[in-house]
Amino acid sequence: LEQSCKNSNCLFFQIEDLFKNKGHSFMWNEHLGYVLTCPSNLGTGLRAGVHVKLPNLSKYRQFEEILKRLRLQKRGTGGVDTAAVGGTFDISNADRLGFSEVELVQMVVDGVKLMIEMEKRLEKGQSIDDLMPAQK
Repeated sequence: LEQSCKNSNCLFFQIEDLFKNKGHSFMWNEHLGYVLTCPSNLGTGLRAGVHVKLPNLSKYRQFEEILKRLRLQKRGTGGVDTAAVGGTFDISNADRLGFSEVELVQMVVDGVKLMIEMEKRLEKGQSIDDLMPAQK
């Protein structure tokens, strides 16, 4: 960075100076350099995603709460900030920190398995109240 920004007019150093003047600094490590990632992706950084069709469950009044309790997130199958089409979602782990890769993948496997069971019940017009997960 310093080789491509040889003077103090470089925007990076101007921004860094603003942070320093407020008593903050960029994270720096002699071996790794500057930390240049979203903090949510630090750690394993693993995102395990599954495309699954949940047309009934996605209309269920507590769908967002179910995802939250399972520590999962949804997006469209086209990537970040895309809408689901036909009730098909990309379901993935919401956490990236504090869990091993095995734990993160298992959260997705267990959560999607439960949501498929919920979807099947809703298809038959049955209640899923007894399947509501506890907060993880």
